[in-house]
Amino acid sequence: MKLLTRYVLFELIKVFAVSLGAMTLFMMLVFVMREALSQGLGVKHVILMMPFMLPEALRFAVPGTILFASCSVYGRLAAFNEIVAVKSMGISPMVLFWPALVLSALLSLATVWLNDVAVSWGRDGLRRIVIESVEEILYSQLSQRKSFTSKNFSIYVKGVQGHRLLEPTMTFQANQNGPASTIEAREAEIDADPVANTLTMTFRDSVFQNGTISGSFRDREYQYVVTLSDALRKRENVGSPSDMPLHEIPTEIAAQEASIVQWNEEMAAQAAIQLMSGDYNALSSANWVPFEQRMVEARSRIARLRMEPHRRWANGFSCLCFVLVGAPLAVIRRNSDFLTSFFVCFLPILLAYYPLLIFSVDKAKSGDFPSFSVWLGNLIMVAAGAWLLRRVARY
Repeated sequence: MKLLTRYVLFELIKVFAVSLGAMTLFMMLVFVMREALSQGLGVKHVILMMPFMLPEALRFAVPGTILFASCSVYGRLAAFNEIVAVKSMGISPMVLFWPALVLSALLSLATVWLNDVAVSWGRDGLRRIVIESVEEILYSQLSQRKSFTSKNFSIYVKGVQGHRLLEPTMTFQANQNGPASTIEAREAEIDADPVANTLTMTFRDSVFQNGTISGSFRDREYQYVVTLSDALRKRENVGSPSDMPLHEIPTEIAAQEASIVQWNEEMAAQAAIQLMSGDYNALSSANWVPFEQRMVEARSRIARLRMEPHRRWANGFSCLCFVLVGAPLAVIRRNSDFLTSFFVCFLPILLAYYPLLIFSVDKAKSGDFPSFSVWLGNLIMVAAGAWLLRRVARY
């Protein structure tokens, strides 16, 4: 029996390693090209981003490739009647399934770790590369396209000579509720300071226009300063639970709960003062809307924080769930064509697992479902896999 398990394990690892390499390369190209197009990055930045993209690519590639390997190996074993041969010797076919189950369980733990590394170390590294390259990205885009648009400003130039922007026109929103401001200048320069996290644009011989207000800076320089993150094309979601390492989430939950307690005490004290002073108008619901909104946002963040660890663990253990369904289903189909077996096994996963995962994650984020409800898809896959394994073992 040890010979059988070693044989199956070797076949699984061989197919898994080859397919994982190909799938990871493909996923990295997709992710890098998507990031490069969204941020306007050059070849040098793409190369620097490769190591930080690896965990992101692997966490998506591993579940699919272990399913592919299981379908390929067990479909071939069934097609060549090796499962029948094992049964004829009085050996339970579960002997052939244990290597896949153990391997997928170990890969599930590794994928949980990859999920954590990808959203913490990986995304932080990507963000750092982009932020440190903002000045170079700006000059490159302005040289090639004569324009650059970020989430906070847009700038157009007639040309670029070295570090000089010729006849630049910049438009930005100084006040969220006010009109847009425009600066036209003879020339300008851009200077990024990663240490201070600032991007300074210096305009010479400029004219400033904001609605009906205008000004001229013919005899001096005008500087417009923004943070490096504000100069990015893509809006950064810094502080989101999906970007936090798992070990920081309990601390953040405790901080949010402490804030809610403090706000409740402040609201109770303020209401008591208003009652004692007879200021009944201040007790109207309209005056308490900002406080209630703050409490709703805090509770919503706590729901997302509590859901996030369950989501990462559930995503990681999709490896085991996929193998539980894919391996016995490939045996039942008895098809040596690994591509056909893979797509037939992947179809129920695509139709059942991922819709359930998306649905449960959305409900857990909103607080309508408990945080552990994100395991719903995994539980259904485990139940289906147990039924299929029992069918293979009995018949």
